[in-house]
Amino acid sequence: MTKMVSTAKTKRNPQRMCIGCREMKDRTELIRIVKKKDGEVFLDETGKGQGRGAYVCRNPECMKRIEKTKGLERAFKMSVPQTIYEALRDEMEEIACRTK
Repeated sequence: MTKMVSTAKTKRNPQRMCIGCREMKDRTELIRIVKKKDGEVFLDETGKGQGRGAYVCRNPECMKRIEKTKGLERAFKMSVPQTIYEALRDEMEEIACRTK
């Protein structure tokens, strides 16, 4: 008797770590923050923007934790002004409102 082997591939979602809570989650559940070579930092809603990426949960508590522990500064190896944290927080709130 022979076993039937499925040739269909199952699509796996890559896992990424939130820099706030340090939990591994599917990439689709996280928001990507990108630093371009010129130092510009922005939210990447598509997940395909060029540059160094860091991932954050959609939970506002994770954003607060990142601000407190300076998580973006560690991830991007550069100083990040407070205005960028504020802008990112505002953009995250807009995204959360759109997805509800």
